[in-house]
Amino acid sequence: MAEQDWVSDRFAEHQDRLHALAYRMLGSAGEAEDAVQEAWLRASRADTGQVENPGGWLTTVVARVCLNMLEARRNRREESAGALPPEPDVPHASVHPAGQAGPEDEALLADSVGAALMVVLDTLTPAERLAFVLHDVFAVSFGEIGPIIGRSPAAARQLASRARRRVQGAADASDAARSAKRDIVEAFLAAARGGDFAALLDLLDPDAVVGEVSGGREVAAFFAGRAQAARLALVDGVPAAVWSHLGRPKAVLTFTVDDDRITRIDIDTDPDRLRDLDIVILTAGDKERR
Repeated sequence: MAEQDWVSDRFAEHQDRLHALAYRMLGSAGEAEDAVQEAWLRASRADTGQVENPGGWLTTVVARVCLNMLEARRNRREESAGALPPEPDVPHASVHPAGQAGPEDEALLADSVGAALMVVLDTLTPAERLAFVLHDVFAVSFGEIGPIIGRSPAAARQLASRARRRVQGAADASDAARSAKRDIVEAFLAAARGGDFAALLDLLDPDAVVGEVSGGREVAAFFAGRAQAARLALVDGVPAAVWSHLGRPKAVLTFTVDDDRITRIDIDTDPDRLRDLDIVILTAGDKERR
């Protein structure tokens, strides 16, 4: 009974932090409450005799519960995705997470990270998300994060770095999305989906090339009525298009533009290269948002 009282007291002491962690990990107040409740049940049954840092221990318990919930959510999404993803309406928000120069910047990041993670939810794996939130928001060391996700501290650092770049990419998206190239790529995708051959010809250079297909009319014919599931995106900060299957990028279309005409389209399907890309999905109207 005394041990359970100790756990109850420590849990109450750190409850606000644990709720904040769960909410930023899961993006849902209801799921955060469920995660904290599950963490309490686990903690109350655990042997606490060797616990020297109650706050760190409880953070680890909540983090592992959230990791399991994120993985289960990701699996459910993949199972229900079907053979091909529809053209989804992905909300995009202008998020400006601060750096880590000082306490004020860290507080700003803590306030904004929930929205930022919602923006890039589909591009972050559960492990990336956990590493980023624990380290950048809650100052947990990579040495502590590694065992939670079953990785080395160095691997945990890489996951957090990759997630951070994607969150920062969301912050920069509103500026990059204003570019003329973004408008051209968006118009191209709309014309391709709609099978608008004339509009495609207007966007393509007469000598445009895609793979083995060359010539504006030939490229227009190749894309007319296609690219139904391709989504406008920033790929490493550059307007492009991304086709995904079961939530994972399978093809990236990059565009070379000269004098407001598309001169070349490259299609990359190499999994290793795609894995290293920073992808921020955009939707119509994002260029007007700040």
